[in-house]
Amino acid sequence: MDGYYGWMIVATALVLFMTVPGLALFYGGMTRSKSVLNMMMLSFVAFAVVGIVFVLWGWSEGWNGIGNGKLIGNPFHLFGMHDVDKASFIPGVMFQMTFAAITAALISGAIADRVKLSSWILFVVIWVTLCYFPVAHNVWGGGWLASHVAAQDYAGGTVVHINAGIAGGILALIIGPRVGFKKDPMKPHNLTLTMIGAGMLWFGWYGFNVGSYVTTDPFSTSGWMHETGITFLNTTVATQAAMLGWLAMEKLLHGKATSLGAASGVVAGLVAITPSCGAVNIVGAICIGAIAGGVCAWAVGLKFKFGLDDSLDVVGVHLVGGIVGTLLIGFFSTTSSAGSVNGLFYGGGGSSLGHQAEAALFTIVWTGVITTLIALAIKYTIGWRVTPDQEVEGIDQAEHGESAYDLDGRTGGHLADAFAAAPVAASKGV
Repeated sequence: MDGYYGWMIVATALVLFMTVPGLALFYGGMTRSKSVLNMMMLSFVAFAVVGIVFVLWGWSEGWNGIGNGKLIGNPFHLFGMHDVDKASFIPGVMFQMTFAAITAALISGAIADRVKLSSWILFVVIWVTLCYFPVAHNVWGGGWLASHVAAQDYAGGTVVHINAGIAGGILALIIGPRVGFKKDPMKPHNLTLTMIGAGMLWFGWYGFNVGSYVTTDPFSTSGWMHETGITFLNTTVATQAAMLGWLAMEKLLHGKATSLGAASGVVAGLVAITPSCGAVNIVGAICIGAIAGGVCAWAVGLKFKFGLDDSLDVVGVHLVGGIVGTLLIGFFSTTSSAGSVNGLFYGGGGSSLGHQAEAALFTIVWTGVITTLIALAIKYTIGWRVTPDQEVEGIDQAEHGESAYDLDGRTGGHLADAFAAAPVAASKGV
């Protein structure tokens, strides 16, 4: 038991590491230099906000009624995690908290450079309450979908990636493009940060996928080591294949295989194998990764054709990658893996594929409709955007009064100004 609980604590810390600093660096490096602090702040703040919401009513809403077959869980039954020490074990609860936090943080990449921090905070509170926790309840918490559809989602293809991807796309559409979109160059300002962030995400993802093994008998290790070992290996080879698949597609389409493409391919592979790491064998994992890498590399270019300013490719990577990984379970799933279901390629017919498609469609429709309502409500009340002048000057200064790269000492934040003034005050005898 101690070993299992100990691993859950480590896995939880790894998923936390994915959000801060992993995702913050990955996204921060892809923005312009005048926006990097704000971009990173969106991840940090999302983690803080979701954590408080989770312990107050999110856990109760998502997991209090295991097997109840309801569409929405009761957010007040275990409000404030009442008696959680008796209802479950705290490492598992904390693990689910980190999943909720990174899902919200992923959305921020679609709306980089233009959104007020106050609007983002309000959105996160409402969105996780009305979108994340209900979907998690339906997929993992014994809700209505789980009682009607035998879909497999080992670690969050629907709950995390399709959920975040559709929300990001809708926000980008409703909030509108950045000033100068398709006219001004909006290249990543520091791909070194992005590569480091991608490596941190890959490292932390082992907590994400391997930590998702759930047992009702932590005293027994039967099957535990085998299943966690397979999910560890599947996560690795799928990510490797996806990076190569992305680079191959990039070379074919644009003539260059880039470091940004490698980093993006890593994330696309991690996204696609997330729902399927416990459903497929090693060959299936390689195939899923390679397909996801190529498809996502092609998909990210569509935003320019449709005029959708999905700043950091949340739709192209997380929505598309999540759909690919979720649907391919219907082809590559095998009874030799933990899911114990045969897909099309293993003689199982089309039932698994149908279940996977239903789960993906449920998530898209539920989150798509509710995110639209939330986004419009915020747009026509407190508003989403900073002013065009503030956006052009840089959202870091407008929202935080700081600069990420204060090379001349003249653009620091308020605290930096106070410290700089201290020696002057001391020399005057103050």
